Amino acid sequence: MATTTHLDIVSAEREIFSGPVEVVFAPALEGEVGIYPRHTAMITTLRPGEVRAVHEGGEEEAFFVSGGILEVQPHVVTVLSDTALRAEDVDEAAALAAKEQAEQTLADRQTDIDFAAARAELAEAMAQLQAIQRLRRRTGRA
Repeated sequence: MATTTHLDIVSAEREIFSGPVEVVFAPALEGEVGIYPRHTAMITTLRPGEVRAVHEGGEEEAFFVSGGILEVQPHVVTVLSDTALRAEDVDEAAALAAKEQAEQTLADRQTDIDFAAARAELAEAMAQLQAIQRLRRRTGRA
């Protein structure tokens, strides 16, 4: 029986990761899903958040996705996202600035803005900041 599955994480710009993993955790709209080898085929929408891959031996690697699609086949898991980054590559200062800008836009009700777009930007910035915090907790950095 297979002990790994192949994971591909692809952004609009490039392939972020491709290789064997024991398990994948992803932020589906309905809640976090865990995908093990030989999982039933499925397709689901992802919300902004952290995709975690557990490698053979238990080492965990984290990636930030801005949302997207998760496709699961028995031996291959594919994550397609407009933006995907390794968690350590997420720019905390840019995420904080984006969060503050989105909050300010939502608070300023006198401008002609797209509230759905502002809420989406806020959700993405918050997800980036949460990914940074989780990475810091795992690596012991404050």
